[in-house]
Amino acid sequence: MGKLAKQVDDHVGERIRERRTMMGLTQENLANSLSISYQQVQKYETGANRVSAGRLYEIAKRLDVDMSFFFDGLQPTTDKEPLEHGGKNRSTIELVRNFSDISDNSVRSAVSGLIKTLSGKSRRRARAA
Repeated sequence: MGKLAKQVDDHVGERIRERRTMMGLTQENLANSLSISYQQVQKYETGANRVSAGRLYEIAKRLDVDMSFFFDGLQPTTDKEPLEHGGKNRSTIELVRNFSDISDNSVRSAVSGLIKTLSGKSRRRARAA
């Protein structure tokens, strides 16, 4: 798990605990209303277990808050890294989407080889070897 994901999990858990205690509920009260164990609530609150989107929605309803409540005050400290596939470049995104739609493995392999040749990567590898 990345550092940012862990920070978010910990923050969401802290916010669940904060709201639960503000409402005067125990972990067991919340757990019973969600049909889960109090240990599971405890794991959510400590960030030991990640809360799924569906479960977070249920928790928000039980605690009478918007989903955004759990993310209020979140200050991620990890710098963004660019997406490996060039995710900010529209033509790259379209290429990846279209490539993944090719069902024939031999065609996919041929297209991949063509792209490597056009980009010059196959020549660089040959020279390096």
